[in-house]
Amino acid sequence: MTEADAVPARTGRSPAGRTRGVLRAIAVAACLPYLALKAAWLAGSTVGVPDGSVLLEHRTALTVANGVTFLMDACVIVLALAFTRPWGARLPAWLLAVPAWVATGLLTPIMTGLPVQLLLGALGGSSNGSGASDDGSEPFLHAWVYLVVYGGFLVQGLALGALFALYARDRWGRSWRGRMRDLPRTLPGRTGRRTAVAAAVLALPPLTLRLLWACGATTGLAAGRLADRTSSFRLVEAQHAVFLACAAAAGLLLAFPRAGALPVKVPLFLAWVSSAAAVCWAGWQSVAWLALTDAADRPTTAMQLTYAAQMMTGLLVTALAVRLIARRAGGERTGSYLRPSP
Repeated sequence: MTEADAVPARTGRSPAGRTRGVLRAIAVAACLPYLALKAAWLAGSTVGVPDGSVLLEHRTALTVANGVTFLMDACVIVLALAFTRPWGARLPAWLLAVPAWVATGLLTPIMTGLPVQLLLGALGGSSNGSGASDDGSEPFLHAWVYLVVYGGFLVQGLALGALFALYARDRWGRSWRGRMRDLPRTLPGRTGRRTAVAAAVLALPPLTLRLLWACGATTGLAAGRLADRTSSFRLVEAQHAVFLACAAAAGLLLAFPRAGALPVKVPLFLAWVSSAAAVCWAGWQSVAWLALTDAADRPTTAMQLTYAAQMMTGLLVTALAVRLIARRAGGERTGSYLRPSP
Protein backbone atom coordinates (compact mmCIF):
# COMPACT_ATOMS: atom_id res chain seq x y z
CA MET A 1 0.00 0.00 0.00
CA THR A 2 1.79 3.06 -1.26
CA GLU A 3 0.88 6.56 -2.25
CA ALA A 4 0.98 5.36 -5.86
CA ASP A 5 -2.13 3.34 -5.09
CA ALA A 6 -4.11 6.45 -4.13
CA VAL A 7 -7.11 7.42 -6.21
CA PRO A 8 -9.04 10.67 -6.10
CA ALA A 9 -11.85 10.68 -3.56
CA ARG A 10 -15.30 10.75 -5.14
CA THR A 11 -16.77 14.06 -4.17
CA GLY A 12 -19.06 16.61 -5.74
CA ARG A 13 -22.58 16.26 -7.03
CA SER A 14 -22.33 12.69 -8.34
CA PRO A 15 -24.53 10.00 -6.68
CA ALA A 16 -21.41 8.45 -5.12
CA GLY A 17 -20.33 11.84 -3.81
CA ARG A 18 -23.76 12.57 -2.35
CA THR A 19 -23.85 9.19 -0.63
CA ARG A 20 -20.49 9.81 0.97
CA GLY A 21 -21.54 13.30 1.97
CA VAL A 22 -24.61 11.93 3.76
CA LEU A 23 -22.56 9.26 5.52
CA ARG A 24 -20.01 11.89 6.56
CA ALA A 25 -22.74 14.11 7.99
CA ILE A 26 -24.21 11.18 9.92
CA ALA A 27 -20.81 10.21 11.35
CA VAL A 28 -20.07 13.77 12.46
CA ALA A 29 -23.54 14.30 13.96
CA ALA A 30 -23.27 11.02 15.87
CA CYS A 31 -20.07 12.27 17.54
CA LEU A 32 -21.54 15.53 18.82
CA PRO A 33 -23.57 14.26 21.83
CA TYR A 34 -20.59 12.26 23.13
CA LEU A 35 -18.17 15.15 22.63
CA ALA A 36 -20.59 17.55 24.35
CA LEU A 37 -20.94 15.23 27.31
CA LYS A 38 -17.18 14.77 27.62
CA ALA A 39 -16.62 18.52 27.35
CA ALA A 40 -19.14 19.09 30.15
CA TRP A 41 -17.37 16.57 32.40
CA LEU A 42 -13.98 18.10 31.63
CA ALA A 43 -15.45 21.46 32.65
CA GLY A 44 -16.47 20.03 36.03
CA SER A 45 -20.11 19.18 35.41
CA THR A 46 -21.60 16.03 36.90
CA VAL A 47 -24.50 15.76 34.45
CA GLY A 48 -25.49 12.13 34.07
CA VAL A 49 -23.43 11.01 37.07
CA PRO A 50 -25.42 9.86 40.15
CA ASP A 51 -24.47 11.30 43.52
CA GLY A 52 -23.31 7.93 44.82
CA SER A 53 -21.27 6.98 41.74
CA VAL A 54 -17.77 5.65 42.38
CA LEU A 55 -16.61 7.84 39.49
CA LEU A 56 -16.85 10.87 41.77
CA GLU A 57 -14.22 9.31 44.05
CA HIS A 58 -11.53 9.36 41.34
CA ARG A 59 -11.81 12.77 39.76
CA THR A 60 -8.20 13.00 38.52
CA ALA A 61 -8.34 9.65 36.77
CA LEU A 62 -11.76 10.55 35.40
CA THR A 63 -10.46 13.82 33.97
CA VAL A 64 -7.57 12.07 32.24
CA ALA A 65 -9.86 9.38 30.85
CA ASN A 66 -12.36 11.97 29.62
CA GLY A 67 -9.61 13.94 27.89
CA VAL A 68 -8.25 10.86 26.12
CA THR A 69 -11.66 9.61 25.02
CA PHE A 70 -12.66 13.10 23.86
CA LEU A 71 -9.66 13.16 21.52
CA MET A 72 -10.33 9.60 20.35
CA ASP A 73 -13.89 10.43 19.34
CA ALA A 74 -12.77 13.67 17.69
CA CYS A 75 -10.55 11.49 15.49
CA VAL A 76 -13.72 9.94 14.06
CA ILE A 77 -14.63 13.32 12.59
CA VAL A 78 -11.14 13.69 11.11
CA LEU A 79 -11.38 10.21 9.56
CA ALA A 80 -14.84 10.91 8.13
CA LEU A 81 -13.42 14.01 6.42
CA ALA A 82 -10.30 12.19 5.19
CA PHE A 83 -12.38 9.40 3.64
CA THR A 84 -14.48 11.88 1.64
CA ARG A 85 -12.21 14.79 0.72
CA PRO A 86 -9.55 14.87 -2.04
CA TRP A 87 -6.72 15.49 0.44
CA GLY A 88 -7.52 12.20 2.15
CA ALA A 89 -6.55 10.26 -0.98
CA ARG A 90 -3.10 11.84 -0.87
CA LEU A 91 -2.28 10.87 2.72
CA PRO A 92 0.14 7.98 3.35
CA ALA A 93 -1.72 4.68 3.62
CA TRP A 94 -0.62 3.95 7.19
CA LEU A 95 -1.79 7.35 8.42
CA LEU A 96 -5.38 6.38 7.67
CA ALA A 97 -5.22 2.59 7.97
CA VAL A 98 -3.91 2.58 11.56
CA PRO A 99 -6.56 4.86 13.12
CA ALA A 100 -9.25 3.18 11.00
CA TRP A 101 -8.09 -0.20 12.34
CA VAL A 102 -8.20 1.11 15.91
CA ALA A 103 -11.67 2.57 15.35
CA THR A 104 -12.80 -0.78 13.96
CA GLY A 105 -11.44 -2.58 17.01
CA LEU A 106 -13.10 -0.25 19.51
CA LEU A 107 -16.47 0.17 17.80
CA THR A 108 -17.18 -3.34 16.46
CA PRO A 109 -17.69 -5.00 19.89
CA ILE A 110 -20.05 -2.16 20.83
CA MET A 111 -21.99 -2.48 17.59
CA THR A 112 -22.37 -6.23 17.94
CA GLY A 113 -22.89 -6.27 21.71
CA LEU A 114 -25.22 -3.31 22.26
CA PRO A 115 -28.36 -4.90 20.75
CA VAL A 116 -27.81 -8.06 22.82
CA GLN A 117 -27.17 -6.04 25.98
CA LEU A 118 -30.39 -4.10 25.46
CA LEU A 119 -32.23 -7.38 25.01
CA LEU A 120 -30.68 -8.72 28.22
CA GLY A 121 -31.80 -5.58 30.02
CA ALA A 122 -35.33 -5.99 28.69
CA LEU A 123 -35.36 -9.58 29.96
CA GLY A 124 -34.27 -8.54 33.45
CA GLY A 125 -30.50 -8.97 33.29
CA SER A 126 -27.94 -6.22 33.73
CA SER A 127 -26.48 -4.54 30.69
CA ASN A 128 -24.47 -1.43 30.00
CA GLY A 129 -27.59 0.09 28.58
CA SER A 130 -29.56 -0.38 31.75
CA GLY A 131 -27.42 1.68 34.07
CA ALA A 132 -27.79 -0.89 36.86
CA SER A 133 -26.02 -3.98 38.06
CA ASP A 134 -27.27 -7.41 38.96
CA ASP A 135 -26.79 -6.84 42.67
CA GLY A 136 -28.73 -3.55 42.68
CA SER A 137 -25.68 -1.44 43.62
CA GLU A 138 -25.40 2.23 42.63
CA PRO A 139 -24.73 2.58 38.88
CA PHE A 140 -21.76 4.50 37.50
CA LEU A 141 -23.96 6.65 35.29
CA HIS A 142 -27.63 7.35 34.70
CA ALA A 143 -29.28 5.00 32.20
CA TRP A 144 -29.83 7.74 29.61
CA VAL A 145 -26.07 8.34 29.39
CA TYR A 146 -25.48 4.75 28.27
CA LEU A 147 -28.17 5.05 25.63
CA VAL A 148 -26.80 8.35 24.29
CA VAL A 149 -23.16 7.25 24.33
CA TYR A 150 -23.50 3.72 23.01
CA GLY A 151 -26.26 4.66 20.60
CA GLY A 152 -23.89 7.28 19.19
CA PHE A 153 -21.10 4.71 18.94
CA LEU A 154 -23.42 2.39 17.02
CA VAL A 155 -24.26 5.08 14.46
CA GLN A 156 -20.62 6.19 14.25
CA GLY A 157 -19.49 2.65 13.57
CA LEU A 158 -22.03 2.09 10.81
CA ALA A 159 -21.37 5.40 9.04
CA LEU A 160 -17.59 5.39 9.45
CA GLY A 161 -17.39 1.72 8.49
CA ALA A 162 -19.29 2.38 5.28
CA LEU A 163 -17.07 5.35 4.46
CA PHE A 164 -13.90 3.37 5.06
CA ALA A 165 -15.16 0.46 2.97
CA LEU A 166 -15.78 2.81 0.03
CA TYR A 167 -12.43 4.54 0.50
CA ALA A 168 -10.52 1.25 0.81
CA ARG A 169 -12.25 -0.17 -2.27
CA ASP A 170 -11.16 2.82 -4.34
CA ARG A 171 -7.61 2.94 -3.04
CA TRP A 172 -6.62 -0.68 -2.40
CA GLY A 173 -9.42 -2.77 -3.90
CA ARG A 174 -7.14 -4.43 -6.46
CA SER A 175 -5.25 -6.15 -3.67
CA TRP A 176 -8.18 -8.31 -2.55
CA ARG A 177 -9.97 -9.08 -5.80
CA GLY A 178 -10.45 -12.66 -6.94
CA ARG A 179 -10.86 -15.88 -5.01
CA MET A 180 -8.60 -17.90 -2.78
CA ARG A 181 -7.76 -20.29 -5.63
CA ASP A 182 -6.25 -17.32 -7.50
CA LEU A 183 -3.54 -16.94 -4.86
CA PRO A 184 -0.27 -18.69 -5.70
CA ARG A 185 0.67 -21.21 -3.04
CA THR A 186 3.95 -19.35 -2.63
CA LEU A 187 2.25 -16.05 -1.73
CA PRO A 188 1.69 -16.62 2.00
CA GLY A 189 5.17 -18.16 2.22
CA ARG A 190 6.73 -20.12 5.01
CA THR A 191 6.82 -17.05 7.23
CA GLY A 192 3.10 -16.47 6.70
CA ARG A 193 2.23 -20.06 7.55
CA ARG A 194 4.34 -20.00 10.68
CA THR A 195 2.75 -16.72 11.72
CA ALA A 196 -0.76 -18.13 11.29
CA VAL A 197 0.04 -21.28 13.27
CA ALA A 198 1.68 -19.25 16.03
CA ALA A 199 -1.37 -16.99 16.25
CA ALA A 200 -3.73 -19.98 16.44
CA VAL A 201 -1.70 -21.66 19.19
CA LEU A 202 -1.29 -18.40 21.10
CA ALA A 203 -5.06 -17.82 20.96
CA LEU A 204 -5.92 -21.06 22.77
CA PRO A 205 -5.15 -20.03 26.42
CA PRO A 206 -7.00 -16.67 26.34
CA LEU A 207 -9.82 -18.23 24.33
CA THR A 208 -10.23 -20.95 26.94
CA LEU A 209 -10.26 -18.50 29.85
CA ARG A 210 -12.66 -16.12 28.11
CA LEU A 211 -15.07 -18.98 27.48
CA LEU A 212 -14.80 -20.10 31.11
CA TRP A 213 -15.52 -16.58 32.35
CA ALA A 214 -18.43 -16.28 29.94
CA CYS A 215 -19.87 -19.49 31.40
CA GLY A 216 -19.59 -18.19 34.97
CA ALA A 217 -16.23 -19.62 36.10
CA THR A 218 -14.07 -17.56 38.46
CA THR A 219 -10.69 -19.07 37.55
CA GLY A 220 -8.04 -16.37 37.38
CA LEU A 221 -10.39 -13.45 38.06
CA ALA A 222 -9.47 -10.66 40.47
CA ALA A 223 -11.32 -10.71 43.79
CA GLY A 224 -12.99 -7.39 42.99
CA ARG A 225 -14.40 -8.77 39.74
CA LEU A 226 -16.21 -11.70 41.37
CA ALA A 227 -19.17 -9.55 42.36
CA ASP A 228 -19.09 -7.88 38.94
CA ARG A 229 -19.94 -11.00 36.93
CA THR A 230 -23.14 -9.59 35.54
CA SER A 231 -24.93 -10.75 32.42
CA SER A 232 -23.21 -7.89 30.61
CA PHE A 233 -19.80 -9.12 31.82
CA ARG A 234 -20.51 -12.61 30.53
CA LEU A 235 -21.62 -11.27 27.17
CA VAL A 236 -18.41 -9.24 26.80
CA GLU A 237 -16.30 -12.29 27.62
CA ALA A 238 -18.20 -14.35 25.05
CA GLN A 239 -17.52 -11.63 22.49
CA HIS A 240 -13.80 -11.73 23.25
CA ALA A 241 -13.83 -15.47 22.67
CA VAL A 242 -15.64 -15.09 19.34
CA PHE A 243 -13.25 -12.42 18.07
CA LEU A 244 -10.23 -14.47 19.13
CA ALA A 245 -11.54 -17.56 17.37
CA CYS A 246 -12.34 -15.55 14.23
CA ALA A 247 -8.88 -13.97 14.20
CA ALA A 248 -7.17 -17.34 14.47
CA ALA A 249 -9.42 -18.81 11.76
CA ALA A 250 -8.82 -15.87 9.42
CA GLY A 251 -5.07 -16.22 9.83
CA LEU A 252 -5.20 -19.92 8.95
CA LEU A 253 -7.43 -19.24 5.93
CA LEU A 254 -4.97 -16.66 4.61
CA ALA A 255 -1.89 -18.77 5.23
CA PHE A 256 -3.35 -22.05 3.96
CA PRO A 257 -5.61 -21.01 1.04
CA ARG A 258 -7.56 -24.23 0.55
CA ALA A 259 -11.07 -22.74 0.29
CA GLY A 260 -10.81 -22.22 -3.46
CA ALA A 261 -14.18 -20.57 -4.16
CA LEU A 262 -14.00 -18.21 -1.17
CA PRO A 263 -13.45 -14.56 -2.19
CA VAL A 264 -10.10 -13.23 -0.95
CA LYS A 265 -11.85 -10.27 0.68
CA VAL A 266 -13.77 -12.54 3.09
CA PRO A 267 -10.78 -13.78 5.19
CA LEU A 268 -9.14 -10.36 4.85
CA PHE A 269 -12.28 -8.65 6.20
CA LEU A 270 -12.51 -11.23 8.98
CA ALA A 271 -8.85 -10.72 9.85
CA TRP A 272 -9.21 -6.93 9.86
CA VAL A 273 -12.27 -6.80 12.12
CA SER A 274 -11.52 -9.65 14.53
CA SER A 275 -7.84 -8.87 15.03
CA ALA A 276 -8.61 -5.18 15.63
CA ALA A 277 -11.29 -6.05 18.18
CA ALA A 278 -9.01 -8.55 19.93
CA VAL A 279 -6.08 -6.14 20.17
CA CYS A 280 -7.86 -2.90 20.99
CA TRP A 281 -10.18 -4.19 23.70
CA ALA A 282 -7.49 -6.30 25.36
CA GLY A 283 -5.21 -3.28 25.22
CA TRP A 284 -7.90 -1.10 26.78
CA GLN A 285 -8.43 -3.64 29.56
CA SER A 286 -4.71 -3.94 30.19
CA VAL A 287 -4.30 -0.21 30.89
CA ALA A 288 -7.69 0.58 32.45
CA TRP A 289 -6.63 -0.91 35.76
CA LEU A 290 -4.12 1.94 36.20
CA ALA A 291 -7.06 4.13 37.23
CA LEU A 292 -8.13 1.67 39.95
CA THR A 293 -7.22 2.43 43.56
CA ASP A 294 -8.63 -0.74 45.11
CA ALA A 295 -6.06 -3.55 44.94
CA ALA A 296 -8.85 -6.14 44.79
CA ASP A 297 -10.00 -4.74 41.44
CA ARG A 298 -6.61 -4.94 39.78
CA PRO A 299 -6.09 -7.75 37.25
CA THR A 300 -4.46 -10.97 38.36
CA THR A 301 -1.48 -12.47 36.60
CA ALA A 302 -3.83 -14.76 34.68
CA MET A 303 -5.87 -11.77 33.49
CA GLN A 304 -2.77 -9.84 32.43
CA LEU A 305 -1.42 -12.86 30.52
CA THR A 306 -4.82 -13.26 28.86
CA TYR A 307 -4.78 -9.65 27.69
CA ALA A 308 -1.20 -9.97 26.45
CA ALA A 309 -1.81 -13.22 24.56
CA GLN A 310 -4.98 -11.79 23.01
CA MET A 311 -3.13 -8.71 21.80
CA MET A 312 -0.26 -10.76 20.39
CA THR A 313 -2.71 -13.04 18.56
CA GLY A 314 -4.44 -10.08 16.95
CA LEU A 315 -1.17 -8.38 16.01
CA LEU A 316 0.16 -11.54 14.35
CA VAL A 317 -3.00 -11.94 12.27
CA THR A 318 -2.92 -8.25 11.35
CA ALA A 319 0.72 -8.52 10.28
CA LEU A 320 -0.13 -11.55 8.15
CA ALA A 321 -3.01 -9.77 6.40
CA VAL A 322 -0.99 -6.60 5.79
CA ARG A 323 1.93 -8.65 4.42
CA LEU A 324 -0.37 -10.51 2.04
CA ILE A 325 -2.01 -7.31 0.79
CA ALA A 326 1.34 -5.56 0.34
CA ARG A 327 2.91 -8.51 -1.52
CA ARG A 328 -0.13 -8.98 -3.71
CA ALA A 329 -0.27 -5.27 -4.52
CA GLY A 330 3.41 -5.34 -5.47
CA GLY A 331 2.91 -8.50 -7.49
CA GLU A 332 -0.05 -7.04 -9.37
CA ARG A 333 2.03 -4.04 -10.44
CA THR A 334 4.56 -6.42 -12.01
CA GLY A 335 2.03 -9.04 -13.12
CA SER A 336 3.65 -11.85 -11.11
CA TYR A 337 0.69 -12.44 -8.81
CA LEU A 338 -2.10 -12.12 -11.34
CA ARG A 339 -3.80 -15.43 -12.00
CA PRO A 340 -7.22 -14.96 -13.58
CA SER A 341 -10.04 -17.15 -12.33
CA PRO A 342 -11.14 -19.89 -14.73
